[in-house]
Order: sequence, then C-alpha cells, then structure tokens
Amino acid sequence: MHDFTRRSLLQGGTALAATGMLTGPALLDFAKAWAQTAPWKAEPGAKLTLMRWKRFVPAEDDAFNAIVAAFKTATGVEMNVFSESFEDVQPKASVAANTGSGLDMAWGLHTLPQLFPTKVIKMNDVADYLGKKYGGWTDAAAKTCKQGNDWLGIPVATIGGYMTYRKSATDKAGFKDFPKDFPGFLEMCKAMKANNTPAGFALGHATGDANAWLYWVLWGHNAWTVDKDDKVIINSPETAKALEYAKSLSETFIPGVASWNDSSNNKAFLAGELYCTSNGISIYVAAKDDPSKKDLAEDTYHALWPVGPIGKPTELQLAVPILAFNFCKYPNAAKAFIAFMLEKENFEKWLSGARGYLTHTLNAYDSAPVWTADPKNAVFAEASKRALPASGIGSPGEKAATAIADFIVVDMFANYCTGAKDAKTAIAEAERQLKRIYR
Repeated sequence: MHDFTRRSLLQGGTALAATGMLTGPALLDFAKAWAQTAPWKAEPGAKLTLMRWKRFVPAEDDAFNAIVAAFKTATGVEMNVFSESFEDVQPKASVAANTGSGLDMAWGLHTLPQLFPTKVIKMNDVADYLGKKYGGWTDAAAKTCKQGNDWLGIPVATIGGYMTYRKSATDKAGFKDFPKDFPGFLEMCKAMKANNTPAGFALGHATGDANAWLYWVLWGHNAWTVDKDDKVIINSPETAKALEYAKSLSETFIPGVASWNDSSNNKAFLAGELYCTSNGISIYVAAKDDPSKKDLAEDTYHALWPVGPIGKPTELQLAVPILAFNFCKYPNAAKAFIAFMLEKENFEKWLSGARGYLTHTLNAYDSAPVWTADPKNAVFAEASKRALPASGIGSPGEKAATAIADFIVVDMFANYCTGAKDAKTAIAEAERQLKRIYR
C-alpha cells in the first residue's frame, strides 16, 4: 500500500515529464484551482482506500500516482492506493462488499460494479458532469456501468486488446496484409505454424486475454450466451460452429496455452517464442523500452480483430470501471476523485503516460495526442467504440457480470479445444451454469 504525498509527486516529476505528463507545481496549481470550483467538496478529514488493477505499463502507474498525489495535496484527502493482479481484483472487491469494510473504492474489470448493485454509490451526477463536458460516453462503456438509468460506477477507460504480431512472420506466411475475416485468419495461423512461427491465445483463466478472444469467436459466429430478453441461448448450432473454429485455431497455437494467465503471452512474445497474439499495447511498449529488443519492436505491428460470419465487429474489450462502495464514509471525496481523474488536464496526459494501453471512453478524447504519437498506437484508439458490453446482446447487470467472472464461456471453449469434453457436453455444461445464473 502506498501513501502518496507532495514530496513523492515532485520526486517523480522528471520521469513523468518525459511522457508529457503535467507534473510538479503545474499539476498542483491545476488541482488546487479545480478543488475550489469542483461540484463535490471532500468531507473534512476524508480518507479513501482504493484498490486498482496492477499496471502493465510503468509510465501509466507514474502518471496515475501523480494525479493521486496532486488530489491529496489540493483537497487534503488522505489517499491509500494499492494494486492487485487482474485475477485478484474481483474476489477482493467481493470480500469488501460482503463485509462492508476494507475498501472505499475498487477500480476493476469488465462489469465489476454490476456485481454489487446494492452496495455502490450511484454516480449519476459524476457521469452527467463528465459526459456533458467531454462529448458523451461510448456506448459499450455506458452500458457497462448502468443499471436502468442509474450509473453504478464510472467507466474510466478501456484496456484495448488487438492483434499483436511479427510482420516478418505474417509476410513469410504469405499475408502482406493482416486478414480481415475469420477464414483468412485461420489460414494465416496455419501457415505460421508450418513456418515454426506460431500464434498463441490464452485458454486458461486469463481474465482479459482469454475472455477477449473467445467471446470474439462466439459472438463473431452470431452465437450468444443470452438473447435480448436474457433467455439462455448458448446451446445453438452457431455455438457449435464457434467451437469448431476455435479448435481449428488452437491446433496452430504454441504449446501450453491452456494454463496461460494474462501475462503469459507477453512473456512468450518478448522471448521470441510467439509471433501473433491478442494483447494490449504493453508487449510493444516493453519491446520499445528494451534496447536489446529493438529489432523485435520494429517488427511488431497491431491490427483490428478480424470480423466473423456475423459481418460486423464483435469485440469484448477490457473495460476498467471504478466504483465507490455505499459504506464509504466520504462519498463526496470519492466522487471528487473520480471526476478529477477524467478532467482533460489529467486524462489526456495520463493517456500519454499509458502510451496507448488505456483507451478513452469519453468521445472528446478521440483527438488525444497519444493516438498520433506513434502510428502503431492508432489501432487502440478504436477499442471503446468497437466494443460490445460483456453481456453481448443481453442486459448488462449482475448476472452477465457473474457469467464472465466465472469463466463460463472460457471453460466451454477450453474443454472442447483441449479434448477434455466433446462439443455437446461442453455446451450443455455451459448452458446449465448459465441457467443457474439467469433463473
């Protein structure tokens, strides 16, 4: 756990300045001026404990810490922030929700606020303030956090995940342009395997990576867990076709993907063992920052997800919403901090600090400098706009959030692709689990 102070902010100013981050006295002056006119005034003696997902790009962490420190200095709010891995955020948030203690705010993944709809502070005023000021919210981001007309949290950003590949390998496989449809993508992966430059996608409980590509395959075949009325419809011919396609893809993968977590593909790609995967921009950033991997960085490119038989993008991008629990003793301080995070003076430079790893959910940030700072960043600017909510065509809410947190779709695909179960059994098991949730 970290206690952020003005001293720590100023000490980090030099590193942050290199990313274009507003730092030091400039950031403090902005924060103080903002605090004087902000719609929410922190309660006297306010103290907030925030749990967030563990960063993958160090400069993003530095930029976020600077925002936290400036907010603390300007408002007097004590801020304790600690990080957890993707896999640990939701269980620890659940403990806090069930016990009514331990955390004031949780910044997590997918539809986290929907898991605790009765335990959160409604954020309608914060969402309205930010939406009106910054061009409105992207569709999937808003659906991720809303229940009816109420905002259960604020969709801070999306961790965009796109195809990350070695261009030399795809060129050698005969694909000068990255495939734009499912058949072309499968043929490319087969050719890459034949050249001993394989692709690889997580088939284990990787909260970001496994859910992303498997929902993409499912939805791309016009197969869904539930319909628009939340009736379970996973047991369908389209789901069977999705399983067959995923199995064909998995046969081209590097060994070991069934046990991968969210960092496994990063390590394999950077080690030169993997030549195509789905990931945030963190692989490319890590390669750029390592002088010994200059050639790998130059050879690394990004592409949009190919489109399936449905004929339109079906991307599950990793939303990172923030919530404040209703047992927090300082609700105004929590709202003030969340709004402060997304103000332009902070957010655009924070995006630059994240170097493309975070994608905006407010439309005004389409023109943020990060998207033109490096041509290879541009793809990630699309993430929030091309995404579907984690519920697919169903209703975002606690049930959809539970289904994705329980890896029901991931396990269905993994069981079939690894040969643990036949298609009929894998689908039937997923159907039973979904019906227990959607009863």
